[in-house]
Amino acid sequence: MSALAPALEAFFTERLTGQRNASPNTVAAYRDTWRLVLRFVHARTGKEPCQLDLADLDASTIGAFLEHLENDRRNSVRTRNARLAGIRSFFRYAALRHPEHAALIARVLAIPAKRCERPEVSYLTSPELDALLAAPDRGSWTGRRDHALLDMAAQTGLRVSELTGLRNCDVELGTGAHVSCTGKGRKQRCTPLNKSTVAVLRTWMRERGGEPGDPLFPARRGTRLTRGAVERPGHQARRYRPATMPVPGSQAPYAPRPEAHLRHAALALGSGHVSDRPMARPRAVRDNQPDLPSRRSVHQRTSPRAHRPPAHKAGTLPGIRPVAGLPRQPLIMRPPQARIRSPARDPPRHGP
Repeated sequence: MSALAPALEAFFTERLTGQRNASPNTVAAYRDTWRLVLRFVHARTGKEPCQLDLADLDASTIGAFLEHLENDRRNSVRTRNARLAGIRSFFRYAALRHPEHAALIARVLAIPAKRCERPEVSYLTSPELDALLAAPDRGSWTGRRDHALLDMAAQTGLRVSELTGLRNCDVELGTGAHVSCTGKGRKQRCTPLNKSTVAVLRTWMRERGGEPGDPLFPARRGTRLTRGAVERPGHQARRYRPATMPVPGSQAPYAPRPEAHLRHAALALGSGHVSDRPMARPRAVRDNQPDLPSRRSVHQRTSPRAHRPPAHKAGTLPGIRPVAGLPRQPLIMRPPQARIRSPARDPPRHGP
């Protein structure tokens, strides 16, 4: 057996779990990294993972693997740097167990992290926040839960994982109202609450009930909400009220949908997860780029029934959407005028 297999096994069982007490997410991320590395080296050299040695993982091989991530797998620079962090952590551990490979390990550890652009952190304005809080339908149980969750998120700035992990006993609504939780990095956070959020939470907790250890914002079955459920509210988002969020003039032709507000709000709250499902492209963008597929063209390609092509040309969406329920014709219509028959245009009719 080579030196790589026992060192890699001890890295996960002894180093990460026993010595560093790493979180399950960190262990899973490093596991996926080394799964990709072993597959790449196996495809490149033809050796099985149990036959690989530390000499097979030199700096050139690791550099080729990082290029494979960016070019072939289309990973971002941040993902590339995260994979490199998992590789560095193992090689720092292997340097103490296998000093005979010290030069090889030093060259691997010298591989730098690639710089990337950091997007500017944007915040919701007061009108946008009011429109977001008004989107859930508070006539239903899930709508009242989502309203309370969004109100607390906007007030406290907690991450999605921290919001979904809150329990009934973590909220104090008396004197000195606050919410306490264990945040990222195993840090205890205690955030004060204002009067409006306290009123919303008091009403919600009276309706929610349950034991002190139950989730504050449960799913329909009483279990803890997942991050995907917060990011994609599901069928409940279809029953939300139409969005009235003000948008800039450049975005007025295609105002976003309510579920899109909830999706981007979940990302702004710190989930860091972007759904892989494609979003609907605005019609104004499709008009400028006719090669982009639209919903109609995809439906025509996938539907077994034949569809007649549209008789009109697609134009840009109007700046203001028509309000549902209003008649399309004027409310007051002029009475039809009697037609005056002209002997030149309408010859007299004769009997049979």
